[in-house]
Amino acid sequence: MPLNIMTLTRVDMPVSQAEGLKILERDEFRCRYCGLDGKASFENALVMSVDFIVPRARKGKKDPANLVACCRPCNMIKGTRVYKSIEDAKKYVLARREEMRQAWESKRSHPAGGAVSA
Repeated sequence: MPLNIMTLTRVDMPVSQAEGLKILERDEFRCRYCGLDGKASFENALVMSVDFIVPRARKGKKDPANLVACCRPCNMIKGTRVYKSIEDAKKYVLARREEMRQAWESKRSHPAGGAVSA
């Protein structure tokens, strides 16, 4: 059992490997937010995880109905926010991903310091 470094108490593992595999198989190894196919490549498989729809930090239960396949980038974007539905969470995550993509692309097309790429 891992240790909570703030309270120095033991905490339950969020999801065991076997439980996580069941959720990933149920969701066909596809992120429920962005649709990333975890079976398409080894790299995609490496970023797949399981997300608590209602986060543990917000009293979410370790119940299959509260667990979904999720890529780590979407999991990080969603964070510990609580949504009315998984569709609301998906809308938020996809909108935030697009904002991040546009910011990244604008920085690539306009390098800092006025340097011109060859």
